[in-house]
Amino acid sequence: MRFSIDAHAIGRHLTGNEVYVRSLLEGFASLDKKSEFIAYTSVRGAEEYVPSRIRTRQVSENPFVRLGIDLARRVRADAPDLLHVQYTAPLFCPVPVVVSIHDVSYIEHPEFFTTARRVQLQISVERTVRRAAKILTLSEFSRQGIARSYGLDPDRIAVVPAACSEIFKPVSRPKAKSFVEGRFQITTPFILNVGDLQPRKNPLGLIRAFEELIGTCPELPHHLVMVGKDTWFAPKVHQAAENSPFGNRIHFTGYVDDAELLQLYNACDIFVFPSFYEGFGIPILEAMACGRAVACANTSAMPEVAGTAAVLFDPHSTEAMMTSMRDLLRNNELRARKERLGQQNASRFSWKGTAQQTLDVYYEVAGVRAKQAQGAAQVGRR
Repeated sequence: MRFSIDAHAIGRHLTGNEVYVRSLLEGFASLDKKSEFIAYTSVRGAEEYVPSRIRTRQVSENPFVRLGIDLARRVRADAPDLLHVQYTAPLFCPVPVVVSIHDVSYIEHPEFFTTARRVQLQISVERTVRRAAKILTLSEFSRQGIARSYGLDPDRIAVVPAACSEIFKPVSRPKAKSFVEGRFQITTPFILNVGDLQPRKNPLGLIRAFEELIGTCPELPHHLVMVGKDTWFAPKVHQAAENSPFGNRIHFTGYVDDAELLQLYNACDIFVFPSFYEGFGIPILEAMACGRAVACANTSAMPEVAGTAAVLFDPHSTEAMMTSMRDLLRNNELRARKERLGQQNASRFSWKGTAQQTLDVYYEVAGVRAKQAQGAAQVGRR
């Protein structure tokens, strides 16, 4: 079998989408030694992040060229049994398409997107969904949302959960704190948040809750460290921090790589994830795998991912978010229990398991195609 994967996200700091495709490729390389895999990348040097067993092909960084010309041309030349994409397939594709749709926030919460991005997703994803041989998603929450949004039978959609990379694990806290001090000049205890600076991640709500936390508990020495790249919404977030009475205790690191993120997770006192809407929420598992207590929103797929291992709060309530952080910081027994439960919870998920389930879908789709081709050949001989 020959399987091709649209891996244009690799090397572009597309956070969850990049983690997803890189982790799948690593899993495929270790699990399936017989099939041939081709990854279509768009950034020079991206092949460094692809296992050597997997061939790479270059496609344009420009999405219009990639989806309108390059991918179709590559697929015709490579003749794979299927093409796996995230959200959007090329305009013309001569082979079956497997599509991963992590969530439908662009439909259920259009206010989180620019008009151009929302319209583009609504049009291109629906076209992809209608022609897809199989749809993959990360949670039961997202499966129901996709089925509802597109009027589909939920059986057409397979839930294949994500995981966190094996790099995320407990390491020496003194060494982690020393690294953070040297790399980011943060010398105080801190609360960590990870996510691009976009409205869906609720960074403004987190800043308000942090202000209330320090105002209510002035004895706490903690700072707030927000990890994630800037987006169109970032100026509002930076302005809110500058206007905060505790602005000197709010730090932005921008995008960081996994090695740096590992140290940040291990150096923080607690991890907070106040997103309004998630199709999964990989940072929750990353923090838990590093032995950190987690407070996260009680909406969308996050309770499904965190289970009872996190303290859940209403992301629309500043007081609820503040109380969750305060309880974890001041209650050592609660924090220790959530740290222990979090590591147990994170161990339920693995990228190898995700890759194997995805391969099962590939073989199912490719098998159907092979049977159809065989049937057509038999008809032609009659």
